[in-house]
Amino acid sequence: MKPLKILFADDDLKYSMLLKRFLEKEGYEVTYAGNGTIALEQFLLVKPDLVLLDINMPGSNGFEVAERIRETDKHVLIFFLSDRSDKADRLQGFQLRANDYLAKPFYPEELIARIRERFASQLSDTVEEETYCFGQSVFNYSTNEIRTGNNKVLITSRQADILRLLARHPNLAVERDALLATVWGTSSYANSLALNVQITYLRKALRNDPAVQIESLMKKGYVLKVSDSSFINNLK
Repeated sequence: MKPLKILFADDDLKYSMLLKRFLEKEGYEVTYAGNGTIALEQFLLVKPDLVLLDINMPGSNGFEVAERIRETDKHVLIFFLSDRSDKADRLQGFQLRANDYLAKPFYPEELIARIRERFASQLSDTVEEETYCFGQSVFNYSTNEIRTGNNKVLITSRQADILRLLARHPNLAVERDALLATVWGTSSYANSLALNVQITYLRKALRNDPAVQIESLMKKGYVLKVSDSSFINNLK
């Protein structure tokens, strides 16, 4: 079995080297990044199974790194390791879809136990692809991929979350507040503007399919308009 690949980002070098050596003795393959900017660069190169993030780092902080990672990868595990233990920080971590949050100081053995528990749960789960067919397109929510004939478009995880909700209710209105609550967790003005932008990107991603379009409903929401009524929802 290949060793688990971990990307570990923390600007405290002395502490990080001690924890890195501990993890490596447990059989893990660890790549260290001294700040958030390097962590994002290494994420693309290493393709880790687990990302360990401090929050207070130069460059991009841990929250910003997690948000960027989740835009393209909804499956990789993310743990925050931080001396920021306030409820607000923990909530923000989980709103960014982190899988765990350990407040410093903690025993390294506790981290190992949590890693083992998380990956044991992952391996025991049956992985099923979640796909939606509409018009001439097939949308694979599990891989963020839209296929229309020979054309393939890869969208971000956030765009996939939006399209998933629309695809579950084709030709029916989905309210803005429902989209905002499901995808962002809040209906703030900034998130409302972000939704407008993501809808624009989704329209571009679907432009190869003449049978499908996302229509805006004034002061209400959006509808995935499918002119071909032979769509099949949620194929497994």
